[in-house]
Amino acid sequence: MMHLLSLLFSALLCQASSAEKSIIGLYGGTVEIPCTFEANKIKDVTLTKWKYENVDLLVKSKDKETVILATDEYKDRISLAANLSLLLTGAKLTDQHTFTCQALITTNFGPNIKDFSHALIVHKAPEAPFITEKAAELEIGKLTKLGKCIAKNANPPAKIVWLRNNKALTNEENRTVIMVNQTSGSLDTESTLLYSARKEDTGAQFSCRAEHSLASGLVSPPETFVINYSTEKLVLEVISNSPPVEGNDVTLKCVADGNPRPTSFNFHIKGNVTKVENSDNYTIANISRKDSGEYKCSLIDHPSIEAAKNITVQYLDVKLNLDKTVIRHAGNSLNLSVSIDSSDTATVSWTKGGVKINKEPEIAKLAYSDAGLYELEVTMGPLSRKASFRLTVEGAPVIRKLDDQNDKDGHRKVLICEAEGSPKPAVSWNINGTLIDEKSFDNGTIKHKISVMPSANLSVACTVSNSFGIDTRVITVSSLFEDVKVDKRDSSDDDDKTKLVVGVVIGLLVAALVIGMAYWMYMKKSKQGSWKTGEKENGSSEEEKKLEEKMEENSQKADV
Repeated sequence: MMHLLSLLFSALLCQASSAEKSIIGLYGGTVEIPCTFEANKIKDVTLTKWKYENVDLLVKSKDKETVILATDEYKDRISLAANLSLLLTGAKLTDQHTFTCQALITTNFGPNIKDFSHALIVHKAPEAPFITEKAAELEIGKLTKLGKCIAKNANPPAKIVWLRNNKALTNEENRTVIMVNQTSGSLDTESTLLYSARKEDTGAQFSCRAEHSLASGLVSPPETFVINYSTEKLVLEVISNSPPVEGNDVTLKCVADGNPRPTSFNFHIKGNVTKVENSDNYTIANISRKDSGEYKCSLIDHPSIEAAKNITVQYLDVKLNLDKTVIRHAGNSLNLSVSIDSSDTATVSWTKGGVKINKEPEIAKLAYSDAGLYELEVTMGPLSRKASFRLTVEGAPVIRKLDDQNDKDGHRKVLICEAEGSPKPAVSWNINGTLIDEKSFDNGTIKHKISVMPSANLSVACTVSNSFGIDTRVITVSSLFEDVKVDKRDSSDDDDKTKLVVGVVIGLLVAALVIGMAYWMYMKKSKQGSWKTGEKENGSSEEEKKLEEKMEENSQKADV
């Protein structure tokens, strides 16, 4: 039945046809190719057929399923819409054909065939452009083919723009020539750039951009080219970690602006020419102040092309008029001078014993405290020089302080003898004691401490001596026991003294009574004797003598 309809369809085909129209689809998308009917006429279509050129794609009878006739790549990509349009998925550039819709219309007036044709055009953005046939090198002033830029598979074809450092190039007489090769019907665009390089093109980046209505930002990877040109200028550089310093190595480098750069040079060193091959530098070892002056380098093949540089060698010399070890007598002067020879102004600083001092140590009258290590530092830029001397001040010892004090417990006396002198004085005492401290000998000063327990008031002498002399000083030290009596006096001592006074008074009264009794007895006997007859006068004298002896004896007992 379908075959008969097809034959009838073919027989009637010549009765009606329509003019060919164009339709645009996007690459990769779904394209709808219309079978142009008025909406109210679709119900009268009894048979629809789609084809391209002479290849049948599909056919559909009214109220029947669509039959796919295509056996090529289209069989899985085509379908029929409700309005009888042909739907083509995944549009490709190879799909650009003329597609025809044939419709059999049956009315009361009989069968009629309509034919609608559409030329499909698929638009596609170009692939990213790239540069090929790149030049190995460019020569200044010579028009040379730099490369060819290709933008492939674009419909319509892309436009190519050449770029230098991302700026568009245009045709410029004797400098830039852009030639575009666009073959009719081709989907690829080619553009060739002829370019006359300049010195400033060294390191420049060249690229090309594809411009298209369906894409933007399509630029090839940048390319750099070797630019060859002759050397026109030299620069002489001085390579050093710091300004050239006496005793260091200094390297001279000759830098040329040519490409390829020269590899051999002449170096002019203090009037002598030294040829250096396969290198652009020359090293002056252990440079000295006499090497200051002008230096040059030049091309071997073109000696007139040269560069010059003045070099000033930095130097710093410091000298003291004193030896490392200086010995002076106390009271004498210290005459110091510093000699500085430098290429620039230098800064001077002094320290004594590691502590900074504000001025140069020039002393008119030396004291023991002036002894110590003096260090000088002179700086000038990166240079630094140091010098030092150790001053020893000698002389006879002198005791500056002699003192005593109680220890913290009050059980001992601490004697302190402090003296100056150099060499270190020996310290001795005229009393036995225990050494509790001896300060280290520093700047001619010594301090000596002993502890003692004096039982009575003492005169203590401290003696210091060295090879230059001797000194002695005496101090009175009070007894610890006397201090204790005074400090520990209490009310019991006062009671004992009161009792002693009362006893003495009573004893004196008893003695007076005895003497009075004795005197009374003596007088009584004297009177009785005078009454006796024949008694001698001298008898009374002996009794008086005995009485005196007795009184003396009693008196002694009373004293006791």
